[in-house]
Amino acid sequence: MTGDAAYPSADSVERRIRTILDVQHPLCREDVVWMLGYIKKKVADVDPAMLNLSQPRLLLNFLAFAEASMALIERRHYSDQEAGRLRRWLAEASYGLTAEKRD
Repeated sequence: MTGDAAYPSADSVERRIRTILDVQHPLCREDVVWMLGYIKKKVADVDPAMLNLSQPRLLLNFLAFAEASMALIERRHYSDQEAGRLRRWLAEASYGLTAEKRD
C-alpha cells in the first residue's frame, strides 16, 4: 500500500509526526487530536514496538498521553509555552512508536 487517505504509508506517518513535533510548525488542535489518535491505535493494536518498553517507560508514556489529552479538553487555543508543553507530552507519549525512538 502506497499511502491513500485510509492507509497512510509509514513514511507519511513518520513525516507527520516529525512535523507535529517540530517547534517551527504552528501546533493546532487537529495535530494534537491526530497524534493522540495515532498513539491510541498503536496501543490498541498492541504494536510490537511497545512490547520492548519497560513498565516504568510505559507509565511515562501514559502520563504524557493523559496530560496532552487533558490539555486538549481544557483549552481551545494555545500560547507558545503551552504548545511547547503539548509537544513534549506528545513526544513522551509516542516514545518507542517512531523509528527514531526505537534505535
